[in-house]
Amino acid sequence: MSYEQYFNLQEQPFSNAPDSRFYYDSEQHKEAMMRILHAAETMKGLVVMLGDIGTGKTLLARKVLEKLEGDEQYVESLLVMVHSEITASWLLKRIAVQIGIENPEDEKQKLLPQFYERLMQLYEQRKKAIVLIDEANMLKTKEIFEEFRGLLNLEVPGQKLLTMVLIGMPELEENIKLDPPLEQRIAIKFKLKKLDRQSTINYINHRLKVAGGEGEIFSEMALDAIFKYSGGTPRLINTICDNALLEAYLMKKPKVNIEIIDNVVSDLGLKK
Repeated sequence: MSYEQYFNLQEQPFSNAPDSRFYYDSEQHKEAMMRILHAAETMKGLVVMLGDIGTGKTLLARKVLEKLEGDEQYVESLLVMVHSEITASWLLKRIAVQIGIENPEDEKQKLLPQFYERLMQLYEQRKKAIVLIDEANMLKTKEIFEEFRGLLNLEVPGQKLLTMVLIGMPELEENIKLDPPLEQRIAIKFKLKKLDRQSTINYINHRLKVAGGEGEIFSEMALDAIFKYSGGTPRLINTICDNALLEAYLMKKPKVNIEIIDNVVSDLGLKK
């Protein structure tokens, strides 16, 4: 038997792997979604979303992508930066492929006309090109941000031809300053914060419900302790809850109590 079976769950509710089914639409996440969708609808150009580690940036990005995919007016893509050695030329070609440019040229002088031609084609078809870049804090060279500025300079009267959403940790804000003219082109910038106590409890209950949970699985004191030790960071909430469910199962407890949370956070090195 697994802890899922023990607590009558259909699946693990607190995996840290991004799964949009478990997306919790907190007030701030709802506002963030509205800001990004507004930028896409009005083709604002450059949007920057910041957030500390584990605040749900990636899950929100995937949820935004789902929304855009459901609307035929958008040609959308999501790129995830996995390391900091990415070159400007590699990234430009990746973006080119994502918006539908076939056989993108290696030389920038030939690639930029391809961008303009493709973006104008989409404009004439009344479509909008939106590129989301997650983990954009991995982008650390002035050359990359200069290239972004060049793409954002492609426009028609009253409208940008491309909207870019850069998503990353707070250091992204400093990285963008490598190219001051690009920094001045930021149309919308906001930061995801950690969840407050009530939002933390709602988040936990939401994920349990999605996983098929019924009844009270965490005691009130346990929920307070989870908020205390996680600081309202979704990733830490998931880690604590997942370990607590396993511990409760191994101890054959009917619910997760505060003693279990204390043991788990101590084992995880989160005790303050």
